[in-house]
Amino acid sequence: MSKSLNRVRRTLQEAGMADDIIEVGQARTAAEAASAAGCEVDQIMKSIIFRGQNSGQTILFLTAGGNRVCAAKASALAGEPLGKADAALIRAQTGFAIGGVAPIGHLTPPRAFFDPRLLDFDQIWAAAGTPRHIFPANPARIHALTGAQLSDFIEE
Repeated sequence: MSKSLNRVRRTLQEAGMADDIIEVGQARTAAEAASAAGCEVDQIMKSIIFRGQNSGQTILFLTAGGNRVCAAKASALAGEPLGKADAALIRAQTGFAIGGVAPIGHLTPPRAFFDPRLLDFDQIWAAAGTPRHIFPANPARIHALTGAQLSDFIEE
């Protein structure tokens, strides 16, 4: 089992949450993940990572599957211009590969922002550390675990 997947499982267990991780094959889009989970697209939590252009640090935006991050709003929240985070930076700072970035279990927990839309559901699904695994969770519990700031950063 992958180290990344194990970190997510351990984080869930330490938080007293179910670790019902499932393998879905390759789910490259929120729509593919929703189809595999049997849920609405917005119940898929996307982990969008940017690089702070001043700090060089990863900044995480947790958003509902049907939403897109507005670059201007995200930069304003982060307090610095944001750029694309490359695969090497994401792997080094989070411990995850692109496509499998979980909201929890990061090597270095990033500053994070949380889409309020996710709180409209009793259950959401998120990447579990690999591009092929997802897990169900209560969004309020994930919000608390991540320490993410509830924020409006969605494109209109």
